[in-house]
Amino acid sequence: MQVVEDVEERDGIRLSWNVWPSSRIEATRTVVPISALYVPFKEREDLPPVLYEPVTCKACRSILNPYWCTDQQQLTAHHSQIDVRGKLWICPFCLSRNAFPPHYKDISNTNLPAELLPKYTTIEYTLSRPVQVPPIFLFVVDTCLEPEDFEALKETITLGLSLLPPNALVGLITFGTMTQVHEIGFNACPKSYVFRGTKDYSPGQISAMLGITPRSTTLPSQQQQRPGQPHGAARFLQPVQDAEFQLTSILDNLSRDPWPVASDKRSLRCTGAALSVAVGILENSFPNSGARIMTFVGGPATEGPGMVVSNELREPIRSHHDIERDSVKHFKRATRFYESLAKRASSNGHVVDIYAGCLDQIGLLEMKSLSNLTNGALVLSDSFATSIFKQSFQRLFEKDEFGNLKMGFNATMDVQTSKELKVSGAIGHLTSAQKKSACVGETEIGVGQTSAWKIGSINPRTTLGVYFEVVSPSGQPVQQNSRGLIQFITHYQSSSGQYKLRVTTIARNFADAGSPAIAASFDQEAAAVLMARIAVFKAEIDDSPDVLRWLDRMLIRLCQKFADYHKEDPTSFRLSENFGIYPQFMFHLRRSQFLQVFNNSPDETAFYRHILNEEDVNNSLVMIQPTLMSFSLEGPPQPVLLDSISIKNDVILLLDTFFHILIWHGETIAQWRKANYQDQEGYENFKELLELPISDAQDLLADRFPIPRYVVCDQGGSQARFLLSKLNPSTTHMSGGIYGSQNAAGQAIFTDDVSLQVFMEHLKRLAVGASTS
Repeated sequence: MQVVEDVEERDGIRLSWNVWPSSRIEATRTVVPISALYVPFKEREDLPPVLYEPVTCKACRSILNPYWCTDQQQLTAHHSQIDVRGKLWICPFCLSRNAFPPHYKDISNTNLPAELLPKYTTIEYTLSRPVQVPPIFLFVVDTCLEPEDFEALKETITLGLSLLPPNALVGLITFGTMTQVHEIGFNACPKSYVFRGTKDYSPGQISAMLGITPRSTTLPSQQQQRPGQPHGAARFLQPVQDAEFQLTSILDNLSRDPWPVASDKRSLRCTGAALSVAVGILENSFPNSGARIMTFVGGPATEGPGMVVSNELREPIRSHHDIERDSVKHFKRATRFYESLAKRASSNGHVVDIYAGCLDQIGLLEMKSLSNLTNGALVLSDSFATSIFKQSFQRLFEKDEFGNLKMGFNATMDVQTSKELKVSGAIGHLTSAQKKSACVGETEIGVGQTSAWKIGSINPRTTLGVYFEVVSPSGQPVQQNSRGLIQFITHYQSSSGQYKLRVTTIARNFADAGSPAIAASFDQEAAAVLMARIAVFKAEIDDSPDVLRWLDRMLIRLCQKFADYHKEDPTSFRLSENFGIYPQFMFHLRRSQFLQVFNNSPDETAFYRHILNEEDVNNSLVMIQPTLMSFSLEGPPQPVLLDSISIKNDVILLLDTFFHILIWHGETIAQWRKANYQDQEGYENFKELLELPISDAQDLLADRFPIPRYVVCDQGGSQARFLLSKLNPSTTHMSGGIYGSQNAAGQAIFTDDVSLQVFMEHLKRLAVGASTS
């Protein structure tokens, strides 16, 4: 496990299998596909800047990497050869012969460039080609808000301006009944262009109405050097160092939407029209440039394109039940509209962030593709005055030690594989770049039929799931030390004004069918997250019951393949250590909010699934199987089972679900706290006990995005339901105690869900019985 963690720390990668089956048939029998969770923007303090261009293969465009050798006899084992005398190298992916560039003339076995050194399996090049346009931040602001919310939002956006790079271009669009594009380049007085909220304008119409043409906006920095007022898009998007005062003044004087709202009506809100104008401005003016459309929404769209519900309050916003019955009037049309906007934004490298500040739903389910396809931020909060929104918004603008934003813009990721492997697809916040290379496989998982993907923005949390298939036919003997190679090539625009290229190359051994090395290389944590992504991807298309049956079938097949047991004898069933908790992950995944929509709104379901597809292995596992810490006077804090037996009157529990941080006080602890024992002399240890989980909770809150909800509750209180819903119900209202015992500890949970113990017994019986297809 330590080796796996070292690789993750160095290369930002976790694999489901670290030794690979040598044939297609054997790879299919391992059930969990060969797959990787890759963090392309992994923070590395020891990664030196490489200030020269990468050496690429002229045939397949893969990049020179540390997996090479100088001995012709080892070529088949290592797939690569470097001839330091002839200044030639053979590509390890397509076996093409390439010449080194002239500036590599002094290369030798003792004088190698960084990309050939073993420690640089991940390397980042700073490319010489300059970025023509600085990062763009276009704020799209809802004005149909309550006064307190509206003032809090304006304050937060004003603060956000000070966090941007000085040369970043900023713009402002506001919307309510109408959409207004503010001309911040006009200093004489506030000036804006108004678009009807009920109409969907084409990109051409938007350009004509605003006086924007692609020719006049190619180089905004040049336009601003002209005397007089700026022209074209520079009237609406200006460097923050020049426009901060003007934009702050506009925000200060901005008023709420003046359109009257009757008591039985919702506000007329043209969210779709505003986003259409924002996407149109950027795709006309700055195609294929790094840009973020930061959208702040305080309620559902009630008019125009993208409308999700009417402005009549008697019409409730759709629920999961309504969607299942196909009885939602606006759902399909709105979803298609936002998907078309998302594809346009993604194709140009633009990102759409959605910040929701509303107790009710805003139509996030319909709008989710905007963030899902562009890797935009998604934050759900009850109000723009809450710390969840304010701190999450500020955290997006974190900077590194050089003062650059921890985000990359307009990114693409390309994957190369050696001839034994093909790419099946990827799951994450990305879209296909339509690259049909030789390493594209027949099997399709997630976004497939390509070996390259567009990602509007990347940050240190961005984690992409990439899936592979083995294509070697069975029956061919595996050569000793034969290895397969995978290379991830990520190109992005840095906020520092440079293009960067990060290259990660990994190699893993192949093994014959039945080799114990394959089973021993299984990473159950990474595999659980990768299978969870597939399950969620399927759940977006299929019904959840079908997805649950698929998960069960995969788990049974995996246990039949790798468990030790005697046929038809469940008591003999044993799983090795590196498979031992995989069924437990699947049990909690089946019960999770990712696959069970009961008790969650459609917007919440869309939000939870978005975050799962963004985070790395450790954070994803916390979402699937939350962690539970117990604090008591009898000893130091310790992790305890996520089980009803962990509920005791004399303990404090700290539950981390990633989305919620919950501190739960047992009945006795709560009584002592209410009696203020912690303030009395002689009870210092009790005071310390109360403070310990609070301190730990603050540590958890420190690096999360978005900020989790922080809940403090007592046993028997209404908010304790957050804890009870996550616990394994080993003690329920139907049982006298744990495993039938009458005097067991813990609290009975009122549920019809099966417990982990019952789930495991069923799994054992099915695994040792007849084979399951």
